[in-house]
Amino acid sequence: MQNGSRNGRGEGRRTDYMPFDGGPSPYVVPMRSEVLRNDNFRAAVWTGDNLQATVMSIPPGEDVGLEMHPDVDQFFYILLGRGNALMGDSMDSITTEAPLIAGDAVFVPAGTWHNIVNIGRTPLKFFTIYAPPEHPHGTVHTTKAEAEEAEGTG
Repeated sequence: MQNGSRNGRGEGRRTDYMPFDGGPSPYVVPMRSEVLRNDNFRAAVWTGDNLQATVMSIPPGEDVGLEMHPDVDQFFYILLGRGNALMGDSMDSITTEAPLIAGDAVFVPAGTWHNIVNIGRTPLKFFTIYAPPEHPHGTVHTTKAEAEEAEGTG
């Protein structure tokens, strides 16, 4: 029986991590390993019709970028590092600022301006879920600049 995972569960930490989008098929993946192995700014792990999961790695002192998705709810789960979550009703009115550490979750309703900032000395590693999907199937952005260029925001 195939479990849909390409990584296997018995492997140690790899340096040859290649992101793979397993959607829209049923898919089982060791998400913690995916997050910790990923050094890309953003890489899609699973993209379906109604939901998308990506892994992200934000270098020290950098951020995701202040953004708002009018029709997309978003969820972040922090696995490694320290950060700040910023949220508000407009880009000029950020009313929520919360510190983030491993194990914290952030829920961002559609239409909310938000940013995740790495305030630590190591990469901030997390996964995020978009509902519905925000990026094309198989998206990999190695850097924030590449992501901004692809999205026309850079």
